[in-house]
Amino acid sequence: MGFTIFIIVLIVLILWLLLSCIRVVPQANAYVIEFLGSYRATWEHGLHLKVPFVERIAGKISLKEQVCDFAPSNVITKDNVTMKIDTVVYFKIFDPRLYTYGVDRPVSALENLNATTLRNIIGGMELDQTLTSRDIINSQMQQILDEATDAWGIKVTRVELKNIIPPAEIQSAMEKQMKAEREKRQTILEATAHKESVVARAEGDKQAKILAAEAERDAQIALAEGRARSIALVYQAEADGLKALKDANVDESVLKLKGLEALKNVSDGRATKIYMPTDLTGVISSLGLVSEATGLGDATPIDKSAKPKPVLK
Repeated sequence: MGFTIFIIVLIVLILWLLLSCIRVVPQANAYVIEFLGSYRATWEHGLHLKVPFVERIAGKISLKEQVCDFAPSNVITKDNVTMKIDTVVYFKIFDPRLYTYGVDRPVSALENLNATTLRNIIGGMELDQTLTSRDIINSQMQQILDEATDAWGIKVTRVELKNIIPPAEIQSAMEKQMKAEREKRQTILEATAHKESVVARAEGDKQAKILAAEAERDAQIALAEGRARSIALVYQAEADGLKALKDANVDESVLKLKGLEALKNVSDGRATKIYMPTDLTGVISSLGLVSEATGLGDATPIDKSAKPKPVLK
């Protein structure tokens, strides 16, 4: 009975030992195996069998990309401004053996290396340059950390500055500066808008005056053309009348009668003494039309050779 129990216990121990020696490595993981305290192999994902008692798993390493959000570090800029900067480091483990044996507590070592590197970079920059050069700082940090951690089996893929926290008095001064810059831009924009408005108004007035002058000129030209056409029509009518008289072959008596009509228009019904040639008065007397045709109060014959006396009104 006792022997049977012993056999059963032995079988259970053997089964337990065999099962404990079977290991399944998950995807994106690696196991570092030691043989009697020395590195022997690195197991990739899959099924593996470990030799009992002489082999052990020295480390289980994740091959995924990892993110470390480190605590803020106090740094001093080139112009002696103390501020806090916290960074985020992205890295992957490309060699589990170096990661296990290259450095003690690799993440802590990476954090300290990150802090010292950040101080060195920021120490060569002024405050304004630090605030506006995040990309430059990130790339320099990534390059330096990646080269320094190759011996640890770590590949630094990216470094980001999470926060840059300057002192309170610097923040207040920066806010005042930003406010002054915004007010300056606003003043410049208002002045530019006013200038454009004045220029546009002046251009409008100029165009209005030009159009008014052109309209006045066109009106004067049209008026002058109208007057010229009117005068031309009057002279044309007179010329046509003279031509008609010429074509009608009128005698001398008719022409003299027309002259009397002209004298009537000159006298205009006023008591005016008019001196006429003797030959014209003779014609009028022979026609008996002195009073009817001319309406003249008196017609005194004059001698053409004698000088006329002055007319008294």
